[in-house]
Amino acid sequence: MSFRKHATAAALLIFVASPVFSAEQEAIDGCIDQLRVVGGPDGQSGEVLSSEFSEAATLVMLRDRGGTIWRCVAYSDGTVGELSIESAADDGGGAMAGATDRVRVSFDAGTTGTELSDTLAPGGSRQYVIGASAEQFLYTRVAADGPTLDYQIFNPDSSFLLERTGGDLEYRGQLWQSGDHVIEVINRTGSEQSYNLIIGIE
Repeated sequence: MSFRKHATAAALLIFVASPVFSAEQEAIDGCIDQLRVVGGPDGQSGEVLSSEFSEAATLVMLRDRGGTIWRCVAYSDGTVGELSIESAADDGGGAMAGATDRVRVSFDAGTTGTELSDTLAPGGSRQYVIGASAEQFLYTRVAADGPTLDYQIFNPDSSFLLERTGGDLEYRGQLWQSGDHVIEVINRTGSEQSYNLIIGIE
């Protein structure tokens, strides 16, 4: 089974004659090809849900065989600028592709920080929980081995200490609550990403 594309007969006739539709189709085909590369077995087939053409780029929404919905931005020559998971599908065992899990972080005795090495699947995220007190200072940086990963930081009351930002931007700031703070690293790229998370508290 290959990717199904939604189009009316009239649209198909226009597609043949119009360079605009030709450029849009090149973008769609590029997205399908890229999903087949990074999407694993489920990415080998599925359907095109929608496409929005502009001269700058075409936004294509795809659903793979497993039910995961992908967002793709591609150009008229078929080059893909971005492919990321928009909505992950249940894997059948109750877990979600791209699900979030939690890791409790602790420092070695006599130290004020640590560096963790980890890997995230496409669309996945991981939360790092660390206890800290109000008026202490937190330092955080995400060093990815590839495209930039995002991260965000939550206070103990679940409010934002830092709203989602690119991992290439480090955070330094004073805490104003005591308790468990959560640093969530997010992979919005279309491929598995390795990274180092650097955390310090003083």
